[in-house]
Amino acid sequence: MIEKRALQAVILIACLLPLVVGGQGIVHGPAPFGHLTDVPRDLDSHFRYISGIFFATGLGFLSCVPAVEAKGARFRLLGGLIVVGGLARGVSLIAVGVPSTGHILGLGMETIVVPLLMLWQAGFARRYLAGVTAPSSPAPTSALGR
Repeated sequence: MIEKRALQAVILIACLLPLVVGGQGIVHGPAPFGHLTDVPRDLDSHFRYISGIFFATGLGFLSCVPAVEAKGARFRLLGGLIVVGGLARGVSLIAVGVPSTGHILGLGMETIVVPLLMLWQAGFARRYLAGVTAPSSPAPTSALGR
């Protein structure tokens, strides 16, 4: 049970990033992220759309917390979306150059932390379900019970 609580706590903490940053992007657009005040409407629209998706992944991960051992498929789907986004961020790093520190930290979350969380969740679920479904051993008999 300790491992389950630890995994749940780490997921809750990790959910803060997409919820806070995605929420900021929805409400404020790209301005707070690059000190941009006059961006094209299409760029603003796209940025807010992507921020909404990011926010929604945070909600999705949050929905995995209560029964994390049973939410493997959802966890892998959400994690896969984040990893692909991180790989796209890596393409930008190669094509355009090194972004700000916040984006580098995001890249680390997306390509290192999330895959590690996916592995942890899968391993925990496997161990948890094996323990739940393992046949119970017969109760020990004592000499008096014979």
